[in-house]
Amino acid sequence: QVQLVESGGGLVQAGTSLKLSCTDSKRTSSNNGMGWFRQAPGEEREFVAGINWNGGDTRYADSVKGRATISRDRLKNTVSLQMNDLKPEDTAVYFCVVSLRASICTAKADCRYWGQGTQVTVSS
Repeated sequence: QVQLVESGGGLVQAGTSLKLSCTDSKRTSSNNGMGWFRQAPGEEREFVAGINWNGGDTRYADSVKGRATISRDRLKNTVSLQMNDLKPEDTAVYFCVVSLRASICTAKADCRYWGQGTQVTVSS
């Protein structure tokens, strides 16, 4: 059973940066895609960014494209999301995910494991 532990959330001002990290404590996700989803209050959970098993493919939601960078360290079983120029609309709970496959999961149904989430609040 994969256990994903997220860190790095918090309260920040608009225009600043934040780095979210996620560790797979069971070390079982090295051959799977990983990524991030987020859910704002009253909204559906949505895809933010993903990276495939070897880091050769990355994808971003249009809402964060150009402001976010996803990376992973397969040896450490971690995935990180660097977000710059944060906006109030980035406020949400961010969830780390592991894909069912080596590829990226952009749909919730294709993500096998989920972390508990970390809150990011961006003040204007």
